[in-house]
Amino acid sequence: MATTQQPRARGGVPRPGAPARVPFPVVDEVARHCAQDAEPNTVHIEIHLPGRVDEARLRSAFAEALARHPRALMRERPRSLLARRYEWELTGGPDADPVSFPPSAPGALARARARALDEAPPLTASPPLRLAVVEEPGTEGCVLLFTVHHTALDGPACMRLAATTAEVYGAHRVPPAPAPARPASGPLAGESPAAPLARPARIAAGSPGPAPVPGNAMLLVELPVPRRESGAPYTVNDQLMVATALTVADWNRAQGAPGADRRPLRITMPVDDRTRGPEMPIGNGTRLVEVGFAGSELAPGADIPALLRATAERTRALKARPRPPLGRSASLLTAPLLPVAARAAVTRGLRVLAGPWTSTTLLSNIGRLPYPLDFGEAGRATAVWFSAPARMPRGLTFTTASTGGRLHLALRWSRTLLGDEDGVRLRELFTRHLASTSSETV
Repeated sequence: MATTQQPRARGGVPRPGAPARVPFPVVDEVARHCAQDAEPNTVHIEIHLPGRVDEARLRSAFAEALARHPRALMRERPRSLLARRYEWELTGGPDADPVSFPPSAPGALARARARALDEAPPLTASPPLRLAVVEEPGTEGCVLLFTVHHTALDGPACMRLAATTAEVYGAHRVPPAPAPARPASGPLAGESPAAPLARPARIAAGSPGPAPVPGNAMLLVELPVPRRESGAPYTVNDQLMVATALTVADWNRAQGAPGADRRPLRITMPVDDRTRGPEMPIGNGTRLVEVGFAGSELAPGADIPALLRATAERTRALKARPRPPLGRSASLLTAPLLPVAARAAVTRGLRVLAGPWTSTTLLSNIGRLPYPLDFGEAGRATAVWFSAPARMPRGLTFTTASTGGRLHLALRWSRTLLGDEDGVRLRELFTRHLASTSSETV
């Protein structure tokens, strides 16, 4: 992470009270370059609680969580036309109250979800996130719904803020820090079947309607966590990866996509090596790797046990291989050799040119949540869903987390590519293929 800079007056003396400045890391800068109003770059997280929270107490607990993780208290600093960097200003406190309690009304949760997908928090106000506490008449409990601007923060960082809020709200002792999500060691596997220079398959268009509305849509589903035999050489993440690949392959065949049985698939997978304890770095802290599949591996009647073993070898090798967050090319693009406005134009142009080589889809699996998320008398979280942006050219993302032995899946798609009925069909395909990876089936 970049070194914090303290603004200085003439003569090099720090200006009292001036916000500290942090240059945008590579991930933040590329996301800022490629921002689009039509497809807001948001992460949505919702935490379902069996009881209701006290408004004043929750506001106080969230304010304390922000104070304990001051890196979240940031806003984009105004810059000149010739500036060579975007910079965050660390504000020391919120510019406005990020917590809201919408009126309890029928459909309140659906409206809060739609806003999370359609309206990103502004980068010019600290912090670049929102927390809406949603209740509906005739239902028990409540939902804490976070909307995060992905240029500034990722899902795991926001979950750390939520965990600290729960610890403060419930007056719990801070539990021992969970083990960091370290990559497994082991020999590197051979080259992925989807070679980097091969153009991967795209998600075939569905039926978005005669006049599709820009932006994202989403479908949430709760599923059983697929079973594994003790000592199995693959993980639940590998099972999710295989289910995702088979789902996309089946979908493309059903849509009559050209070369559906020949084109390789590449699935982007975030890898997060950060500790999950109170000292977890806040920001965008994952690195992206791509898991490849040959078209022949995903043909009807695929050998699921062999595919699980091969996928496990690939994911282990990718996790163990050191790599910058977005690869070395992104580091070159963000070198401050030209004004940031010029680099932005170049980056957007290259993004369009590289569209055909962009990975097919993204699978982001947080896994079993390492936090109790215990809000005292409001209870422990019974379900946690989160979703990653589904911007074109991918147009579809799969995101998962598990709570209480259940898997919570969010399908999120671009409305210019797929319609609501397409989302239902993709959910059915994924459910069937995930069940096929269970030890009761393979």
